[in-house]
Amino acid sequence: MTIHHLNQLLLVCSIVLLVAVAAVRVSSRSGLPSLLVYLGIGIAMGQDGIGNIQFDNAELTQVIGYAALVVILAEGGLGTKWKEIKPALPAASALATAGVAVSIGATATAAHYLIGLEWRQALIIGAVVSSTDAAAVFSVLRRIPLPSRVTGTLEAESGFNDAPVVLLVASLSTAGPVDDWYVMLGVILLELAIGAAIGLTVGWLGAWGLRRVALPASGLYPIAVMAIAVGAYAAGATAHGSGFLAVYLASMVLGNARLPHWPATRGFAEGLGWIAQIGMFVLLGLLVTPSELGDDVVPALVVGLVLTMAARPLSVIVCLLPFRVPWPEQALMSWAGLRGAVPIILATIPMVEGVDGSRKIFNIVFVLVVVYTLIQGPTLPWVARKLRLGQGDEAADLGVESAPLERLRGHLLSVAIPKGSKMHGVEVGELRLPTGSAVTLVVRDGKSFVPLPSTVLRYGDELLVVATDPVRDAAERRLRAVGRGGKLAGWLGTGARGDGRRT
Repeated sequence: MTIHHLNQLLLVCSIVLLVAVAAVRVSSRSGLPSLLVYLGIGIAMGQDGIGNIQFDNAELTQVIGYAALVVILAEGGLGTKWKEIKPALPAASALATAGVAVSIGATATAAHYLIGLEWRQALIIGAVVSSTDAAAVFSVLRRIPLPSRVTGTLEAESGFNDAPVVLLVASLSTAGPVDDWYVMLGVILLELAIGAAIGLTVGWLGAWGLRRVALPASGLYPIAVMAIAVGAYAAGATAHGSGFLAVYLASMVLGNARLPHWPATRGFAEGLGWIAQIGMFVLLGLLVTPSELGDDVVPALVVGLVLTMAARPLSVIVCLLPFRVPWPEQALMSWAGLRGAVPIILATIPMVEGVDGSRKIFNIVFVLVVVYTLIQGPTLPWVARKLRLGQGDEAADLGVESAPLERLRGHLLSVAIPKGSKMHGVEVGELRLPTGSAVTLVVRDGKSFVPLPSTVLRYGDELLVVATDPVRDAAERRLRAVGRGGKLAGWLGTGARGDGRRT
């Protein structure tokens, strides 16, 4: 590649990114899922489109898709709140393991008997489309005010189920005879255990280090966090474990560790996640050949119908039966089994391994994802409202950013009061912060002033709180408690006291 080629490549990439960013605005207004817009950009650039770019490198697509999925899972893990996911872990784990198995069995049976695929091809399709897509679930659910149990279950399931499905698809796509089911199950469980252990360890060590080392620039914290998350994936995969599970768990640990400069880190991770999604979808659009899809439209619709209306609801009912989840929540979880780029990426595995009929598998998966994403994504808010699950009544959480002051053994907490926070109307003196911490500055309507104990806080205020190292955590707990429970937090069982104790 010469400098001239590099200039052309940078020009094309910048134009594609700008068009994709503009498409986000269009998709948010129209309700059309952004992934379809990105796929459309790739198809338009491909050999059947106006760009006439000849691209059929499935192996390169798989490699880039894996890298993008690592970033997407890292961004999703960083945004997952432990308080929401903790009570949902048993149900989410059941859906990500037993639920996937039920869905694979039902979908593969339909693919074999209804559209005449061989059992290996049918099982591959069943495995590929049975996992929910992390990017689609994270982006859609965080725009809908759902009960925390529903959101936590769906987010955890989408973060967990990629790992076993990737291992299963890779096992089914290997050359030669497929291992016995119990051997395959044992290998998958072992790799999941290795990935989980490495992910939790790397996440804990990374959080421990970042909370105790003051980096010279705030911009280094987001880079360090993403490097730790990606390192967890690499370590897990190198140790013959599940790298995808490792990166998600490590990111979840980091995301709940109250790291310094956290809003900047979240913004940086979200930006990387968008770039990963755009690049991944555009590349997948390039790989597909629309002129070859005609014969596979009907099989894709049949498989998708069985998956959406039978396999997914059956897996949800079976797995959530022990947890006594109300039927409206089960119905929403059944409809919220969103598919996206992950199934299409997984469909490149049999292509790379040379499985018979792999191109047909890819085409069926591609059509299925496009059609049913177009149906499920825009209708999910409507379904939530009809089931009376689309209204959230929880107070908005505070945005608290921490900057360590290593020489002074203290911390600066930057607190933003969002719309819906119950800190609105509370006087500064009523915050009852622990001894060793104080509100030193308030920024309101672009002007800053030193508050008095009688200063009443309002929506949109930004507070600068100074806290010594021993009471830093207690001060943040107290601020969040007041944000959720108001001035009486701690007295009526609505939160933590300023000293860190609970009533």
